[in-house]
Amino acid sequence: MNINCLEPTASIVDAIRAIEKNSERIVVVVSTENNLLLGTLTDGDIRRHILDGHSLDASVLDVMNSNPISAWVDMPDSVLRELFFKNNIRGIPLVDNENKFIRIIYKTDISTKKDLVDEKTFAAAIIMAGGEGSRLRPLTKNIPKPMIEINGIPLLERQMESLKSIGVFNIYISINYLGNLIKDYFGDGKDYGVQIKYINETEKLGTAGALGLIPDLNYQDPILVINGDIVTTSDFSHLYQFHADHQADITVTAKDYRIEIPYGVIKYEGVKITSIEEKPSQRFFCNAGIYVLTPQIINDIKSQKFLNMTDVIEQCISDGGSVSVFPLHEYWSDIGTEADLENARNEFKDN
Repeated sequence: MNINCLEPTASIVDAIRAIEKNSERIVVVVSTENNLLLGTLTDGDIRRHILDGHSLDASVLDVMNSNPISAWVDMPDSVLRELFFKNNIRGIPLVDNENKFIRIIYKTDISTKKDLVDEKTFAAAIIMAGGEGSRLRPLTKNIPKPMIEINGIPLLERQMESLKSIGVFNIYISINYLGNLIKDYFGDGKDYGVQIKYINETEKLGTAGALGLIPDLNYQDPILVINGDIVTTSDFSHLYQFHADHQADITVTAKDYRIEIPYGVIKYEGVKITSIEEKPSQRFFCNAGIYVLTPQIINDIKSQKFLNMTDVIEQCISDGGSVSVFPLHEYWSDIGTEADLENARNEFKDN
């Protein structure tokens, strides 16, 4: 069967794997054994399913769009382009006159040069690389944590490659501890295909205070802010689309984290037991250190003020702004310990 096509018995995990194998990483279809189109699943559908608290073992039938936009396989490109732009979608399943799935056509397949230039992405990225990495000492005694290598490639360089892959070439790097080593390695970014500007943090300003050192950003599109010790296989274009779809002021990425309680948990009223739940688990969405912010929020941050990103988020909420959460189902690590580093090196041993 086509790698873009799933059977009705497939799970959400199967859909994630299919999307990751797809070079466009956009959409997969669900069809019957004889290829009748049943529905489509996008990355956004899957993440909304996760936020609703559902399992990745669920059937694709529970999550798919059962009434997707589709087109005849012989439909003219001019009509297809209108479908893409009118509905703000990036992939359309093509079917024959019996509604049998033939293939997926992507916006990039029929885009003009102007369309590609106009394709939206983050205006810039800001990498927060000023931390000391004290939990990783002695590894970070003579090298900043974001320069630790994962199979020969520094963390920062891996982040830059991910940014370049989605068309982000304007990069700011906040430096402090051993920051000269970062500047010496990357320079102005020309040799790496990007343009780098450095934010010199001369004192500890928290996880967001260094943003106040950036001159006013004259961008219209949102800014990606990422901690310099993060390594992930997540495609940031999905994050951009999610942020745009929800018209958020801030989007915070989150990792699904579960704590298994090894005992029976008693529920009670007064002194009377109402039930006992055997070895339950608690589920949390934890801050993953990757954010999308509107330029205005960054411009409003005052210089030389200690500030954590949680303060920025809470202020936005207090001001009535919109803050959305983007759940990560891909590999993610903040390389906080040597065990994290070893796991990351195993994850990327072929990359």
